[in-house]
Amino acid sequence: MKIVVSGTHASGKSTLIADFALRHPEFTVLGELFDLVEDAGDVPSSAMFAAQLRLSADRLLDESDDGDVIAERGPLDFLAYLLASAEQAGTDLDTGFLERATSRTAAALQTVDVLVVLPLTPNDGIHVGADEDLELRTAMNAVLLDLVDEPDLIADHVTVAEITGDSSDRLAALEALVASQQR
Repeated sequence: MKIVVSGTHASGKSTLIADFALRHPEFTVLGELFDLVEDAGDVPSSAMFAAQLRLSADRLLDESDDGDVIAERGPLDFLAYLLASAEQAGTDLDTGFLERATSRTAAALQTVDVLVVLPLTPNDGIHVGADEDLELRTAMNAVLLDLVDEPDLIADHVTVAEITGDSSDRLAALEALVASQQR
């Protein structure tokens, strides 16, 4: 089973995956990609998001292990960041680039069984530091929630689940989802 956990920054992805991995050591965890991007710096940029999209798509497409995998973020996250950043800047992404990024995202998502989305909610109880870009966080969340409804991106066989609540509620929902998929 291949699971991708998606959401904007500071949405609880790392906590959910860490909690799940403790209870399910049979799953290989594919962690955050930020540290793998050369010259990423501290300021988010389109180039950084494009590099992370490519890396996240590659690791889903290249994952040769037939075992159970749970990934923190997928290419859909970075497509959402690219679109949200362009929207915030009042610019359009190059059409050819956007088509390639969308195609690569769709191809990688073909390999996924479950896409878990952690939408922002007023009651999620997640503390967000002052150093986070709150406008980008909110914009990316909105774009991501729109993208999960795009049939050209998300194949019919992919189970998409929005999970909310505190960390224990989220873990219970993910475990129930995995159990239902394994039947």
